[in-house]
Amino acid sequence: MSNDIRLLHGFRVLVCDPDSKQLAAASGIDDLISHALSEAVDWVVLPIALLPDGFLTLRSGIAGATIQKFVNYRLRVAIIGWIDDPLAASKALQNFVLEANYGTDCWFLDTMEEFEARLSAFSTPA
Repeated sequence: MSNDIRLLHGFRVLVCDPDSKQLAAASGIDDLISHALSEAVDWVVLPIALLPDGFLTLRSGIAGATIQKFVNYRLRVAIIGWIDDPLAASKALQNFVLEANYGTDCWFLDTMEEFEARLSAFSTPA
């Protein structure tokens, strides 16, 4: 996986390459978290294209387990990309994304620019 470490608004951010191989549900996420911890980053930017199969189907449990792993390791994650079709098809996913975006641990955003703008609202890393 080719990743880029950036300093954005005082935070170390691991930006995953959207052209990388899709992550496997458990092992791929674990490897990503391990890499993020070794790089001492505050945020991981994860493009939609890299999400494990079934992530946006909440009943699979993959989204909840994945986000919980990030929280347990005190890493924040921004999931970047358009998910309009899955959102339109699932009220549960709409609610999940809305609740996640109210918090500070996981954001679902359309673009990297939107992430950077939202991140600028924070004055210092957590």
